[in-house]
Amino acid sequence: MFAVPASPSPSTPKARGLRDVSAPSWFRAFQPLPREHGFEPLRVEGVLPEDLQGTLYRVGPANLSAHGQRYGHWFDGDGAVSAVRFAGRTAHGATRFVETEHRAHERREGKMLYGRYGTVIPGGPLHRLRVPSYNAANTALMHWQDRLFALHEQSHPTEVDPDDLHTLGETDLHGLVPRVFSAHPRRVPSRNATYNFGARYGPGFMWLDLFELPDVGAARRLGTLKLPGLTLLHDFIATDRYLVFLVPPMKLPLLRMVLGLGTLADGIALDTSRGTEVIVVPIDDPERPVRFTVDPFFLWHFANAFEERGHIVLDIVRYADASINLLLGEFITGDLKHPPMGMLHRLRIDPVRQHLSSEQRWDRPCEFPHLSSEQSCRDGRYLYLLSNSPEGGLQPPDQLAKVDHHGGGVETVSPGPGQYPSEPVFVPRRGATGEDDGYLLTLVYDSRRHASHVAVFDARRFTRAPLARVWFDHHLPFTVHGLWVPRGRG
Repeated sequence: MFAVPASPSPSTPKARGLRDVSAPSWFRAFQPLPREHGFEPLRVEGVLPEDLQGTLYRVGPANLSAHGQRYGHWFDGDGAVSAVRFAGRTAHGATRFVETEHRAHERREGKMLYGRYGTVIPGGPLHRLRVPSYNAANTALMHWQDRLFALHEQSHPTEVDPDDLHTLGETDLHGLVPRVFSAHPRRVPSRNATYNFGARYGPGFMWLDLFELPDVGAARRLGTLKLPGLTLLHDFIATDRYLVFLVPPMKLPLLRMVLGLGTLADGIALDTSRGTEVIVVPIDDPERPVRFTVDPFFLWHFANAFEERGHIVLDIVRYADASINLLLGEFITGDLKHPPMGMLHRLRIDPVRQHLSSEQRWDRPCEFPHLSSEQSCRDGRYLYLLSNSPEGGLQPPDQLAKVDHHGGGVETVSPGPGQYPSEPVFVPRRGATGEDDGYLLTLVYDSRRHASHVAVFDARRFTRAPLARVWFDHHLPFTVHGLWVPRGRG
């Protein structure tokens, strides 16, 4: 069924910092996207469920160099959107780079003009102060009013045609977004609206612009928050009545960046002399947030939030420091030194007493949490994550986990030897009778075939082999985030 495991191709580029040893097999996933194409038939292994009708979209960095210069961090790669369309037990796949204005400008000039998260900005100090951040459009996706957007937290959203994945162009959403639209919008079903924020930086402080995007009608700005320092804020969460921010205290290497001696990626660290700020913003009264500080911690991603007896309950992947950033940078060298240390925690916020408590819910490193969109803002029972198997060693995540918040158990499953899944996406079964009655979709890189497929698991029978695998005839570089759009909704 599987080919003999292959050694890394001699053409695999040597990355900075890579030891003089053979690269691990998963490292080939970071080779550039081999070709772009529209929707074409994909080979189905197994049997696809008849009621799986819709499109899985994924986005992530799809190259690690440009114009003769290698990028310094995984986050710097140009984004490519990939899609698998399921209909009638068949599947079609497509993938294309997102052609942002910045990418097009550099291609016309034939050289690097903008700085990235982990790549030194070209030019002198004065130029570095003026040059805008590169819109890599590589982090996450938003589907709003039948439109698809590729997101990058330091840029405007970039609209992509959901039918053929061609880039339609960057947008400020009709003047709504002054500078930045973050990569993690959050939908609140009870309000029929999606919420997001954007960060703007000043001398020693920053503003958070708050946005509301209704399912029908024009988007609007809710308000603006001022933060007393500069930080890295990747995600937030929403409940029926509140937007919640956990703002970690960060040390940012701004002087080294301006002087060209380093980048944000290689100098960022948690400032343990200060606390993490908790900000609870009432959606209906955004000018009156509750704000208080707790012991410092770092996080990349929220999973969910809901309200319970006057408290706000949050599920997050919590870190004691910011070393996860170093691990993500090491992915593109093939030489990992920092183990994953994010743990699933349930937090409870009491806005009246201005108190936060934290309880660890699982003892294995994990990331990229996901739950059914139908359980958003509710006390959902099941949560799905990526994790590393205990025997896997230092490598990208190699298994999926299903956490039962009500029963307390955790199940894990691996797609197979030498296979590396992406963030799981839950799709409810037609006529579902329970929270886990549906399918779990994950884009998998198979290092032995050097090809990618979408594995379709039965979420109720989670530990069994996939119901089906849907194969591209090439590999897709590791993606970051994705979403499911049911048939008839875009």
